[in-house]
Amino acid sequence: MRVVFAGTPGFSVPCLTALIKADNIDVVGVVSQPDRKSGRGMKLTPSAVKQAALDAGIDVITPEKLRDNDEALLWLQEKQADMLIVVAFGMILPVEWLHAVSIAPINVHASLLPRWRGAAPIERSLLAGDGETGVCIMQMEEGLDTGGIYAQQNLPITSQTTGSELWFNLSPMGAQLLIETLPKIAAGLQPQAQLAEGITYAKKITNEERIIDWSKPAAEIDRLVRCFSPRPGVRSRYNGKWLKLIAGETLPGQHKAPVGSVVSNIEGLDIACAEGSVYRIKELQPEGKKAMPATDFLRGAQLKAGDLLA
Repeated sequence: MRVVFAGTPGFSVPCLTALIKADNIDVVGVVSQPDRKSGRGMKLTPSAVKQAALDAGIDVITPEKLRDNDEALLWLQEKQADMLIVVAFGMILPVEWLHAVSIAPINVHASLLPRWRGAAPIERSLLAGDGETGVCIMQMEEGLDTGGIYAQQNLPITSQTTGSELWFNLSPMGAQLLIETLPKIAAGLQPQAQLAEGITYAKKITNEERIIDWSKPAAEIDRLVRCFSPRPGVRSRYNGKWLKLIAGETLPGQHKAPVGSVVSNIEGLDIACAEGSVYRIKELQPEGKKAMPATDFLRGAQLKAGDLLA
């Protein structure tokens, strides 16, 4: 089976690696997004998928766009691929790409479709307080994640689950499910249409969403911190400078303090939230400094009850 793979971030690499190692699968080409500047030196750096493809000696292209790109389309057509496998590629594929393979264009999507179609399904499932998520192997079509489902696998989300844990669990789960499902698709397995009910869309995460709004309930703030910890993190301001929150927990009980104010500074940095709830910051990173326990920060910051975070 001849396969062209499209993907960009580290999340996609386990799927590519599994395809390379699988019997009777020949990865004949890889397409990824162009090199981007990163790191302290802001040097052009290949995507994780491009680097994995180069390491494996696979032909790889990194077009700036696919739409109206005859050269990239010709590259795909010349590969004479049976399947196009897409995992977190980050570009919308033109319909010509979907029709350029002999069997099917396949997407590995990190949600239980039709819930959380779109760009940020892992983050949205955690932020929404979902009790589970998972991965789907789906057939691609022109609509945004609207194609039929070949296979899916569920993964619980607990009150302690972090975004990085979901990332590290769903990525290999998707790879294993992909390898198990591809031979069935080649043998004639047909996708099942998605349900018409329960459709939600996982829009891209904005920087503004990672700034804490203390007028939200503590449980919602806890999900926000867990979703983006340790990187890229969520932030709040104190004394004109940013504090990145890394870990914390919700506390039982009620308060009547203004939201965003310090309720207690004994065992951590306890902040008043909406509906009388309290969020305890246990680990944070002050602007320009290393991460530290909140108790260490408090010894220098001298925050006291009634002081405000914004």
